[in-house]
Amino acid sequence: MEKKLRRSNDAWIAGICGGLADYFGFERELTRIFWLLLTIFTFFPGLILYIVLWILMPKEM
Repeated sequence: MEKKLRRSNDAWIAGICGGLADYFGFERELTRIFWLLLTIFTFFPGLILYIVLWILMPKEM
């Protein structure tokens, strides 16, 4: 079965972190914490990348 990168239905905001965790096989909570730290320490790149992924990643069905 082919894995596809999609936003997760288990979402806090848009399902980006959950979708990335599912695709790469990471823990969802650790992915969310990592993304939060990335956004805090880099602000604009983390936030802009999240918004871009929100627009580009299709929603899981």
